[in-house]
Amino acid sequence: MTSDPIIQVEGLQKTYHVGDVDVHALRGVDLQVARGEFIAIVGPSGSGKSTLFNILGGLAPPTKGRVIIDGEDIEKLTDTQRTEMRQRKVGFVFQKYNLLPTLTALDNINIARHLAKNTDGLPPNFDSILDMLGIKQRLHHKPRALSGGEQQRVAIARALVNSPAILLADEPTGNLDTENSEAVLNLMRNLNETTRQTILMITHNPEAAAYADRTVAMRDGAIRE
Repeated sequence: MTSDPIIQVEGLQKTYHVGDVDVHALRGVDLQVARGEFIAIVGPSGSGKSTLFNILGGLAPPTKGRVIIDGEDIEKLTDTQRTEMRQRKVGFVFQKYNLLPTLTALDNINIARHLAKNTDGLPPNFDSILDMLGIKQRLHHKPRALSGGEQQRVAIARALVNSPAILLADEPTGNLDTENSEAVLNLMRNLNETTRQTILMITHNPEAAAYADRTVAMRDGAIRE
């Protein structure tokens, strides 16, 4: 892990207007994440975890504050530039896998390259990533022929295919049993240690958070610990 921050968040606020009511999802969040760090973000439902992830991933604008992702102030980007930044620099892993059922595992991975207009081919280390994920022999199977753990590993491969600077994982083990949860968490830990991939993971599970270098606890839209 190097000391330069890959994520800088300063005074981040997000307010949603629901009828006549203002809902303060984030209330002045400050956060720095070093390049190569593995962070777990924990907190109860409604604490602001998902809102923070959506803003860090360029999926939603903040109401106030500053967010710098790998040297780019995302609020100074146009919508098109923000989309390009997200496709180049951020990989997403979701609880529900979000694989397209009519495509093979390999096609699900490659569609991320297509959407990012990536013509550079697979990253040089991608073969070793597939080895690490243990899905090389399953690439030509469709999701229905894969176990939940295998589907989540395909989703991780898809998130990494464009060599993103940051991997955002939202409850990546939420739909998995204990054995598969441990396997996926060990893979993420190994990925972080061997490739220095920066990882931010939302989790409600203290045992999952223990795999990270650091835990950030949120409550009521703010970082409490």
